[in-house]
Amino acid sequence: MGSEKIIALNNINLNFDKNKIYCIIGTSGSGKSTLLNMIAGLEKPSKGQILFNNMHLEKFNEEQLAEFRKKYVGFVFQSYNLFPTLTALENVCMPLIFSRVPKKIRIEKAKEMLKNVGLENRINHKPSQMSGGQQQRVSIARAFVNNPSVIFADEPTGNLDTKTTFEMMDLITNIARKNNQTLIIVTHDLEISCYADMIIHIRDGIIDEIKNQKEIKNEK
Repeated sequence: MGSEKIIALNNINLNFDKNKIYCIIGTSGSGKSTLLNMIAGLEKPSKGQILFNNMHLEKFNEEQLAEFRKKYVGFVFQSYNLFPTLTALENVCMPLIFSRVPKKIRIEKAKEMLKNVGLENRINHKPSQMSGGQQQRVSIARAFVNNPSVIFADEPTGNLDTKTTFEMMDLITNIARKNNQTLIIVTHDLEISCYADMIIHIRDGIIDEIKNQKEIKNEK
């Protein structure tokens, strides 16, 4: 920023294993969302490497990064990021359109995912006709519809009440485990961390602590 250098992440060294659930936890400004954006191919590091299946993401151009995200990644956002003029079905179909899936097949897949998240009766509703929890279910269906290897969830329950928060976390984690997918959740909410196999605490751009769920349970 001008002459001032802002170090958002500093000396990060992490490995993420397949088929596990991770929670990156930290306060606002800790660098957790920047870290997620880096490993999801949304931002490039100024230094260092980001490897995914031996592919160097830091060397990819924008077209290659877009192709990477399309092929391997699903996203669940705090603000849902649904297209307001599209129905639930049309929103869930979007990743399949970009992947050039034939119309008949993508409609079948989208309907199946909406059924899996309990919205089979809402497929023709637009976001403005749904509650926050229902909109997030659409967002979850969209993230999983392409069967990605990794799902990134950035504060996925930040706009939801406590009851709906646990419903959404049960939903996301159950789908990920059922399909042997890697799920990486970013949150400031300690209660969310109980869903993860590994909990990564980040503070001021530095990894403060890494614990697995067994260690936490033994401490209690």
